[in-house]
Amino acid sequence: MTIHGERYTPIDEGFIPLGELQPVKGTPFDFTQPTRIGARIDGSDEQLKNGKGYDHNFVLDGYEPGGEPRVIARVEEPTSGRVLEVESDQPGVQFYTGNFLDGGLTGKGGTAYPYRGAFCLEPQHYPDSPNHPEWPSVVLRPGETYRCAIVYRFSVQP
Repeated sequence: MTIHGERYTPIDEGFIPLGELQPVKGTPFDFTQPTRIGARIDGSDEQLKNGKGYDHNFVLDGYEPGGEPRVIARVEEPTSGRVLEVESDQPGVQFYTGNFLDGGLTGKGGTAYPYRGAFCLEPQHYPDSPNHPEWPSVVLRPGETYRCAIVYRFSVQP
């Protein structure tokens, strides 16, 4: 997986952002180059412990208020060749690795969703933004319209 973001928002044990934007370089949160999702997930990093894995917002490169969607993440599955590209005009993306799945939920055909058996990439504004005026605003005033663009593009590589 690659996420086009050089910073992320650390969280406390209750999953509330600390109000900081920390660099990903040199941390288990560095997905700026293609990296296997599970390569560092069980490390001793305090943030991985707080999130019980990845459950963090990444600050995306190239964000401009009112700007055009851009590729924010890419995931490749090397065995099958499946590819997911995510495009968005949002300033952040929440990356979650199924840390609370336990096999109790079932999907299509009765398939159980095991611990860390899935991941999510959710384009968004930064969590807790109303309490951090220095972050991109989430305020919507009367008469204003909120619009966002998110594209999940699937393909197969030979």
